[in-house]
Amino acid sequence: MENTRDKYKGLISLGMSAILLVGVSVLFTHVWYTAYKGLIEDPFFRRGNWLLILVYIILFLIFSRIYGGLRVGHLKRSDVIYSNMLEIFFTNLITYLQISLIARKLMPVLPMVFLTLGDAVLICVWSFLSSALYAKLYPPREMLLVYGSDLAYSLMGKLSSRKDKYQVKRAISISRGVQEVEAVILKHASVILCDISAKDRNTLLKFCFEHSVRVYITPKISDILLRGAGVVDLFDTPLFVCRNLGLTLTQRAVKRGLDLAVSLVAAIVASPFMLITALAIKLYDKGPVLYKQKRLTKDGREFYVYKFRSMVVNAEKDGQARLASQNDDRITPVGKFIRKIRFDELPQIFNILFGDMSLVGPRPERPEIAKEYEKTMPEFSFRLKVKAGLTGYAQVMGRYNTTPYDKLRMDLMYIGNYSIMLDWKLLFMTIKILFLPESTQGIEEGARTAERKHEEPHHGE
Repeated sequence: MENTRDKYKGLISLGMSAILLVGVSVLFTHVWYTAYKGLIEDPFFRRGNWLLILVYIILFLIFSRIYGGLRVGHLKRSDVIYSNMLEIFFTNLITYLQISLIARKLMPVLPMVFLTLGDAVLICVWSFLSSALYAKLYPPREMLLVYGSDLAYSLMGKLSSRKDKYQVKRAISISRGVQEVEAVILKHASVILCDISAKDRNTLLKFCFEHSVRVYITPKISDILLRGAGVVDLFDTPLFVCRNLGLTLTQRAVKRGLDLAVSLVAAIVASPFMLITALAIKLYDKGPVLYKQKRLTKDGREFYVYKFRSMVVNAEKDGQARLASQNDDRITPVGKFIRKIRFDELPQIFNILFGDMSLVGPRPERPEIAKEYEKTMPEFSFRLKVKAGLTGYAQVMGRYNTTPYDKLRMDLMYIGNYSIMLDWKLLFMTIKILFLPESTQGIEEGARTAERKHEEPHHGE
């Protein structure tokens, strides 16, 4: 059952967040008054100073919302530190530019560098202390896993990577019968329902609600489609309406405007890096610099995606399409480096300018591999309701070797909950994953696609 302390979890998290917020604000206030305020020809009066500090706080909160650095207990301690470092970097960068605009000249950058270093020390101390306090107050949840297929193997692996938060004490198959499972549920504080039939899941969900047992559920495709549904009240009968049209005309127009604006700037900024990358590839083996490959975008239309070549020439001379695997010997030394820092993707900026892709959307899949996935997962084509993207929900939250079913679920969550603010958030989140090596991890050796050997058809779709 829910621990009494859980009632105060939100309040405790708010208090810990407030401590960090006050800390970074005090440091900025000190730097502003001692290093910058006196250098401005027309200094602010008291309220002007307060307004600048308030804007600083708002900026930090906005980036905290994007990167989640204040979510102690939800993220690993290392991720909390990393997220907060990104938040303070962007906050201080924008604030420096803002101060320079106010002064109408470039201000000394050294005080802002020292501020960022001081913030980094504060963040590390705060992260260790707050994580330790949270772990003491809220030890890992002892959980029961109710499963219906071998998909539970993958979930167990993910849960085991967060032993600080989840501890699966027992697993039971739904084949044992609903009544036996219900008896076991009452002995646990929380339960995970993984890939069981809709009928059994609904029964157990109501049972857990009745007995105040926390429930985690792996969503089905139909659940995700419902998340994006609107509500219509037909007199005294509420209705869910799923329009299933992808994006509206207005959303597509705004999204295209964002694509053009950002990709034009990106093409200019990235041009020196693209030139260096092209020279490195050419000098290594004298082969072609660019590599084009047929991919799928909105409504199943085929187009050629462009990348910097990271593999040997004729890497698929056997004619068999397959994703890159871990330690793939087809990848050149130059290719390993540019894949690690994602420079191989830079030519796709021009795919965006040409209108074949968007900045954010489902990653474009190869037609041959998409057909393989659709043999066991016909819903895989649902992700083609929008244009393919350079980055996306599945890329930010998942990995290169995330299973196609998980990619589909994440892509559908993006489509169903689309907003221009979500696009901006995912663009900033992409910066975060650029430096995470696990995000580029290849598929299993000997595999052609990202499907796992334990993956089976899913119940109740």
